[in-house]
Amino acid sequence: MNGHYKKLLFIAIGVFSLAAAAAAQNRTTFSDATVEFTFEVPDDKWKVIGKSPVNLVYTTANDGDLEIRKLTLAANRPLGELMKAEEVKLQFVRGFVAGKDENFSGALRGSVYNYEFLSSGRGKAGRFYYLRDGDTVYVLRFTAYADKLRSLRTQTDMMARTFQIKN
Repeated sequence: MNGHYKKLLFIAIGVFSLAAAAAAQNRTTFSDATVEFTFEVPDDKWKVIGKSPVNLVYTTANDGDLEIRKLTLAANRPLGELMKAEEVKLQFVRGFVAGKDENFSGALRGSVYNYEFLSSGRGKAGRFYYLRDGDTVYVLRFTAYADKLRSLRTQTDMMARTFQIKN
């Protein structure tokens, strides 16, 4: 490797290190005495607007909305049953188009359900994380304008990945 490429490599490492440090500084932990879970909030643009159920928005609800629900499903029942029941309800939303399901793991394991729909003539999307803890399933329901939700994907994944039950 010649000197020019080494120099570029060191510059790139420095830029990525600074970006990671800056991103880490904006992180806060969501924790509230009324709920049994915590998770990392990656950006101070996420604001709590409700606690029953827990609801956060990213600047505005159209730019990003997170609602967290707690459901019960016997541990021996597949998450797919719960996801299918949710999809049946969503089919009545204007412009509904189902997306693909994905396996997901973080502090809790589960699945992700994606879909798109129309709201006021504009394309929106939903990304629901179903995270299981025994007979309890926590559903992190993210919705936003479709382009905005795609740009927030790293943040939504991080919030779901760090979602955990308090000790």
